[in-house]
Amino acid sequence: AHRVHGGVDLFDASSEQIEQFGAAESALADRRRLLGGGPQGRVGVRHVTTVVRHYRGRMTTLHWADSRLEIHRVVVGSYDNNVFVLRCRETGEAVLIDAANEHEMLLELCTRLGVRRVLETHGHWDHIGAVAAMREAGYEVGVNSSDAPMLKDVGYDVFIDDAEVIEVGRLRLHAIHNPGHTPGSVSFLVDGAPLLFSGDTLFPGGPGATKFEGGNFATIIDSIDNKLFTLPAHTIVMPGHGVSTTIGHERPHLGEWVARGW
Repeated sequence: AHRVHGGVDLFDASSEQIEQFGAAESALADRRRLLGGGPQGRVGVRHVTTVVRHYRGRMTTLHWADSRLEIHRVVVGSYDNNVFVLRCRETGEAVLIDAANEHEMLLELCTRLGVRRVLETHGHWDHIGAVAAMREAGYEVGVNSSDAPMLKDVGYDVFIDDAEVIEVGRLRLHAIHNPGHTPGSVSFLVDGAPLLFSGDTLFPGGPGATKFEGGNFATIIDSIDNKLFTLPAHTIVMPGHGVSTTIGHERPHLGEWVARGW
């Protein structure tokens, strides 16, 4: 059977390989939870699904798929940033979310998957390290206007507004302004699929860090409670670092996060 586990295509993998990947995925998820969810501090462990895995000479970055779409993921840089590509299966058009680092790899990925533009979830340096190279290669880069000043050294092309609908072939992405981690943080919800790209706003175990300039804990809690936790419980949350979670798994813990203050 064709199974995709944590971003690794396990087609033709042995049962031992599947168990090893599963154990590594679980161990890293436990480590992330112990840190309180999200990059409150640096996590110097390369994710088990870093970039690609090879089986019988084949390379894959496939992370999630249905009949309409594919989501590809690579993990880049010293902060283990997730870079996602959402691809429309009908038209072959795609968009890349967060040009974080390792631009040569990302440019190859864009060529292979038909990427037309780049969307930034926010402007922190670890999410924009490949932006300049992407723009030089001709890719349009979008960011929310509140975070645009953070891209002054690498540049940007268009603003992403709250509630904007972004077309990716036959697919639609809904931009959700989620201030708190940064003033211009944005999540992206796939229309007609239970998929949310949350950037550094929501992680397994809690909100993103708010200790950096422009961050605000009360604001990020409000963003999560009123803009993300209104989504269906089965919505899969794909954050900017680490493993995925669901709205239903995280929503009951909001009060705990407020009580602890992070």
